[in-house]
Amino acid sequence: MQGLIDHSLQFIEQHQAWAGLVVFLMALGESLFIIGILLPATFLLFVIGGLVGNGTLPWLPIVTWGFVGAVLGDAISYWLGCWVGPKVLRWRYLKSHRKHVARARLFFYRYGFLAVLIGRFLGPVRSVIPTVAGAMGMPQARFQLANILSAAAWMPALLAPGYLAAISVDAAKHAQHSTLYSAIALCVIAVVVWATVKQKRAVQARRKISHRPMR
Repeated sequence: MQGLIDHSLQFIEQHQAWAGLVVFLMALGESLFIIGILLPATFLLFVIGGLVGNGTLPWLPIVTWGFVGAVLGDAISYWLGCWVGPKVLRWRYLKSHRKHVARARLFFYRYGFLAVLIGRFLGPVRSVIPTVAGAMGMPQARFQLANILSAAAWMPALLAPGYLAAISVDAAKHAQHSTLYSAIALCVIAVVVWATVKQKRAVQARRKISHRPMR
């Protein structure tokens, strides 16, 4: 998984024009049924947020691509649940993920629309709740509303930590430069003041000597 992250970041840095598509695929995979549990997209999106923060990547296209991928991923997972029905939650391929499926079912049973709205932020159950919603017959209009609203908040939230970290580092560098420039300016001012005072004292001393009465 670490190799996938490293290769993805290297690709993005070398081919910035394709960064939006990579973000789209990562957000899509993160939202797909079960695949989202296995895909390390969250960490990658944190790092991409840092690239946005330091100016390497543009903010709006990256957020837009990620938003579209997240909405589409949840929609596909929901349609899978609608198409297959409740038996999709009993697939033998889910044997190692029974706990996540059970938690997602319970969460959706208790909170319905709210579960879809905030479920995207809840780690392992994120990629399961949309399929649970489809399998349990949630109306599509309600699901898609929650899907769009949650994706609109989720994508910026994932990019924000890396973005803010990059901004903070940049601000710290500027602050260090400003401090250095201020110190240099203060030193120059101090030297000028010292030289001026010294010159005035020398002039005053010469005047005192010149005004002493002759004996």
